[in-house]
Amino acid sequence: MAYELCQQAGVANQVDIIDIAFDDELFSRYGVTIPVLNNNGKELNWPFDLQELYNWLEDNGITHHK
Repeated sequence: MAYELCQQAGVANQVDIIDIAFDDELFSRYGVTIPVLNNNGKELNWPFDLQELYNWLEDNGITHHK
């Protein structure tokens, strides 16, 4: 669902998917808040909707398409 929102926002090609299942540190850190978008330490944790994604992208200076 989060990736679909990234597709709708036109930024899916800028997303790196990282599976945290086998990384104890990341799994411990994020647990139930995955998926998480991270840009230079600024995070958007799930759940979020398309408007929240747009706001986060704009706040982080990330070009997107509405």
